[in-house]
Amino acid sequence: MDMETEMAQVKVIAHIRSDFSTKFGIPRQSGLVDALESTIVFEPEFRNADALRGIEGFSHLWLIWQFSQAVRQGWSPTVRPPRLGGNVRMGVFATRSPFRPNNLGLSCVRLLGVEETREYGTVLHVGGADLMDGTPIFDIKPYIPYGDAKPEALGGFTQDAGDFLLTVDFPSTLLERIPENKRDALIGVLSHDPRPSYQSDPERVYGLTFGGWNVRFRVKDDTLTVVDITKET
Repeated sequence: MDMETEMAQVKVIAHIRSDFSTKFGIPRQSGLVDALESTIVFEPEFRNADALRGIEGFSHLWLIWQFSQAVRQGWSPTVRPPRLGGNVRMGVFATRSPFRPNNLGLSCVRLLGVEETREYGTVLHVGGADLMDGTPIFDIKPYIPYGDAKPEALGGFTQDAGDFLLTVDFPSTLLERIPENKRDALIGVLSHDPRPSYQSDPERVYGLTFGGWNVRFRVKDDTLTVVDITKET
């Protein structure tokens, strides 16, 4: 086996359990909605508590994972970032597009806790993940502030992308249908405007699934209004 072939063999070490059964509505970056809580469940081969020894000393972790819903043959050197309205092409390596040669994603998440379970061995509870339920994870590394934090870093065309939040109008009769421990996370997701950037019809009703619920909403000007909540079937 040559070195190139050997390097291509990467094992899935875990999968994440999150509230997103589809891609629509997932925050565009990790850490934007800190109230989101997910669980990392290791594959049987890696359910060894010794592999996590010392991890509780870190507040944040890096996850290296696969855009499993974006795997396709071939790749394009340019993509259309949604933040630019889908009309401008940028180099794929200058974006975080899922449509990449190796379909790899990188996320920084907050470590909420380490739990020993009977069914799955040791699992990790994390906050702020931007992963769909069932996403395969290839590696986990600690976030090391002295080396990883770069306050002077420039954000290119995304420099001001995280500054704007929608006001969320969530009628109490609808909000009460959502479990109390999920409400802050859902409101956070909605405030970051889940719509594609090129969609702006104030009469259009959009829908996302979250935690087993179908959430339907409209957006007019700077306000997102939830219009219906039903149980996902």
